[in-house]
Amino acid sequence: MSSNIQELNGQQQISMKFVTLVSIVAALGGLLFGFDTAVVSGAVGFMKDRFNLSEFEVGWAVSSLIIGCIVGALSTGMLSDKFGRKKILITAAILFILGSLGSAIPDTFSGFIVARMIGGIGIGITSTLCPLYNAEIAPAKYRGRLVALNQLATVTGIFLVYFVNLWISGLGDDAWDISTAWRWMFAAGILPGVVFLVLLFLVPESPRWLIKQGRAAESLPILLKIHGEELAKQEVLDIKESFKQEKGTLRQLFKPGLRMAMVVGVGLAILQQVTGINAVMYYAPEIFKETGAGTNAALIQTILVGLINFLFTILAIWLIDKVGRKALLLTGSAAMTICLAVIGIAFQIGHTSGPLVLIFILIYVAAFAVSLGPVVWVIISEIFPNRVRGIATSIASMALWAADYVVSQAFPPMLASAGPAVTFGIFGIMSLVTVLFTWRVIPETKGKSLEDMEALWTANKA
Repeated sequence: MSSNIQELNGQQQISMKFVTLVSIVAALGGLLFGFDTAVVSGAVGFMKDRFNLSEFEVGWAVSSLIIGCIVGALSTGMLSDKFGRKKILITAAILFILGSLGSAIPDTFSGFIVARMIGGIGIGITSTLCPLYNAEIAPAKYRGRLVALNQLATVTGIFLVYFVNLWISGLGDDAWDISTAWRWMFAAGILPGVVFLVLLFLVPESPRWLIKQGRAAESLPILLKIHGEELAKQEVLDIKESFKQEKGTLRQLFKPGLRMAMVVGVGLAILQQVTGINAVMYYAPEIFKETGAGTNAALIQTILVGLINFLFTILAIWLIDKVGRKALLLTGSAAMTICLAVIGIAFQIGHTSGPLVLIFILIYVAAFAVSLGPVVWVIISEIFPNRVRGIATSIASMALWAADYVVSQAFPPMLASAGPAVTFGIFGIMSLVTVLFTWRVIPETKGKSLEDMEALWTANKA
């Protein structure tokens, strides 16, 4: 009896080791996501001087990446459903490498914009597909933390790039920074892109995608490593059953039941962005300069932001399968609302409020990192039934990137015209909307299998 228990425990340890390793590789797509979206925070000030950019063009330098992200996110569902999750992730890695190289070498602003859009397509794909892939690999019990690994990788990329930017900017004088430093900042992304590309050849295809293609025999060895023999066979049957209903189409997403799933997915995706997090991440040095900080002090304070983001994302991974998704969203968005209100008031006071702004931006980032940051991606990856998951996840991710584009493009002109107090006040109102939306609309999905998700929505025919 004891030997059987030991054998079962050993099998569970082996399966979790396999799932974790595969999820870490897939989550490296998040590292590229974080690196590429945050690298511009250190470069955009130098580029403004190099290309003599207007405030609108500064916003375009940041948000052009997001145009590519929208295209990548929108096409991911269709492409990954047709060609498989793994092949499309490999394509995304190649696009990212090309985008990083292209962003480093142009002599014209328009050439830089084109390169950023190419890289953005890769980021749009990985941001959509890596959480989805992780959700399709992970057992229900551990799915939250394994999908949240993608967000940990994202904030790790953000944190690392702040150090990279600070180091590169210190290699020369101001003239060198304007002519050359920003190029090396973008080129540094080539290395993680190559690592991600190589490691992708070591992971398997999604077993759920294989079954959807009628290749159940190929999926069974993968599921055996994840669940063990008895559970793997049952999993194959459950997945096959979930695909017996009508083929997933765009029209299905707007039928009663699934319509509410779309409201949740798209609503959360938009709210994650309009609460202002990427305005802070993209423009952190410029925000701190508004409080009177010098260039070096602003970069060092930006590193603090990255550190807090990193540490509290680790906390979120530990909490998400214990506390649940909804509780984290409610607590985090409520804390963000308070912080943004205080930041707005502090900016209204004037430059002497610099330390207060820094403290509450750090608390705001911590609240986001433990809630909206990882939880939104987890929920988007798990709430849709198997047959429509690819296309539905793409639509939600596209909405997220579209909201990100609006915020990142509008932030510099808003900061210059309306001022930081009004700008952060608007973000605070959006955070309050997030609290109300979560309280009234979001269900708890902790511990539910992907095959059980449809019952969650069909029980409510709204």
